[in-house]
Amino acid sequence: MEKIQKELQKICNFLDKAEKIRVVGDDTDLAFSVKGRKWINCSGDKNMPDGEVFTGPVENSINGKIRFTFPGIYMGKEVEDISLTFKRGKVVKASAAKGEDLLRELLKIEGADRIGEAAIGTNYGITRFTKDMLFDEKMGGTIHIALGNGYPDSGSKNKSAIHWDILKNMKNGEIYADGKLFYKNGKFLI
Repeated sequence: MEKIQKELQKICNFLDKAEKIRVVGDDTDLAFSVKGRKWINCSGDKNMPDGEVFTGPVENSINGKIRFTFPGIYMGKEVEDISLTFKRGKVVKASAAKGEDLLRELLKIEGADRIGEAAIGTNYGITRFTKDMLFDEKMGGTIHIALGNGYPDSGSKNKSAIHWDILKNMKNGEIYADGKLFYKNGKFLI
């Protein structure tokens, strides 16, 4: 566990210096500021299994679009093929192939139309989607975005009655920090 903690801390230290993150992938080009925010190392001291690094993006900085490749699970209900478009931090367009009515209802909850958490899964021992987000969000080769409530220890100021994690496969994607490619096709390059 100590080795994993050190590896994830190296990633957090790198990302803590970044001001802007850009995620590019299938039907996805999303950018946001992380200036002044802290990346949190989740290496087994709170959850088991664990394995992610996350932060709370600057609330009004999120712009672009993202399409999630795994179903969003909310209280046992699935919302499939979710696409979201953000402008100045707020969802301005939303669609889903299945469960779009639920998606639209959830977005009406105060603060749920904003991102409270952006995370990168780091546990490559988790290899398949189980519909249990406590496991799934840790899967190596994925990112997840949580709509709604953020974690204040990351610097997030977003408040909401919900925190809904939605997962995207990044095995055909890239993540940049201040224009520098540091993650490609599900693997860290740092």
